[in-house]
Amino acid sequence: AGLMAGGTWGILQSSLPCITVPAWASMTSSRDPGVLGIYGFRNRAGYDYDALSVADGRAVQHKRIWDYVSEAGKNALVLNVPQTYPVHSVRGHLVSGFLTPDTNSQFAFPAIFKQEVLKTFPEYVFDVRDFRNMARETLLQRLYDLTEVQYRLLEKSLQDKEWDFAMHVNIGVDRMHHAFWRYHDPQHRLHEPGNPLQNAIHDYYKFVDQWIGRILSVTAENTAIIVASDHGVKRMDGAIAINEWLWRNGWLTLKHEPASVTKFSHEMVDWSQTRAWSTGGYYGRVFLNVQGREPQGIIPAEAYESTRDELATAIRSIPDMDGQTLDTRVFKPQEIYQQVNNIAPDLMVYFGNLHWRAVGSVGYGRHYTLENDTGPDDANHAEEGMFILHDPRSKGRGKIVDHQLMDIAPTALSLLHLPIPSEMQGRVIGTT
Repeated sequence: AGLMAGGTWGILQSSLPCITVPAWASMTSSRDPGVLGIYGFRNRAGYDYDALSVADGRAVQHKRIWDYVSEAGKNALVLNVPQTYPVHSVRGHLVSGFLTPDTNSQFAFPAIFKQEVLKTFPEYVFDVRDFRNMARETLLQRLYDLTEVQYRLLEKSLQDKEWDFAMHVNIGVDRMHHAFWRYHDPQHRLHEPGNPLQNAIHDYYKFVDQWIGRILSVTAENTAIIVASDHGVKRMDGAIAINEWLWRNGWLTLKHEPASVTKFSHEMVDWSQTRAWSTGGYYGRVFLNVQGREPQGIIPAEAYESTRDELATAIRSIPDMDGQTLDTRVFKPQEIYQQVNNIAPDLMVYFGNLHWRAVGSVGYGRHYTLENDTGPDDANHAEEGMFILHDPRSKGRGKIVDHQLMDIAPTALSLLHLPIPSEMQGRVIGTT
């Protein structure tokens, strides 16, 4: 509230898709996911049916804020930002983010910084592994421990290191939402009034707020502060078993009917009789089996667009468990991105306007499930995040509208009086 009172703030429209990878890369490079060629944690690495690669730091081929800062001869401090592992050189100091395997890896730049971190914080961690399947009370403590040690590193680094630009990402907020939203949101189908955990999210936010106060106290009074989220959060009502639906509606052919819920695999598919398949996730990624593109493609190239339109229309009509039509939105990458690099999904689907996720498994006996197939999950991501810009050198404008994730990078460069590259797609916050 203190930062908002004298600052500029509002809703920050996330990337499409509004998921951690590629959202943070989009924020820090000011390029949309199509330009980045990153459409999620796992992306098609080729047109083989099983060719998937994890989008770690090597997938980001565009410069990010700290790269421009370094090139300008200024110092950067970068801590826990997604898609920074494996680490790369920076003028300053960097500790990689949540895709880092463990502290045995080379997670810091320069290399000697790793020893500094572990000497002071031997308990340092990047994330809480397998958080979805952990007992909630145990997870809660682990998230507090994670947040505490990461903020302590930030506090110490701000005091000990030379920096002109500093950035830190708290992944704990995201984990809290996914694990504890049912206790927080009375509209959640699994909400339990009076549960001891119903204030878990609220109390965690208070803890984070106290830490932000501590962090601000060790920065100079004229330091400009940006607080931003890569996406918002909303309750998850259920999941559409998209491959199950494709199978039951003649788009996908399985060699054998699954006897029970089974993880989807390319080996179970009769590709000679399959027009489409999908991968699960917070949003649905649907791929067409196209002649001359996929190894056993059956859709003629000249029928690609008509087939894609037919499938998009059918997906929009998928109902919920009560037969009611969901507010499902289907996107074509070519219509939403400046460029489409690497291999994008043919269709991108927000089921139930993101109150529903997609699951890839088959064998449910119906086209929906009320459970996630990768572990319990209470929340999905929302398109609207938030930002606060507090610059002691200029008067804040209060609440403003019409800003997006890609506006953060040019705003940061502007605050540092650095030129804004013409290829950046965002604009400085507060400008038109």
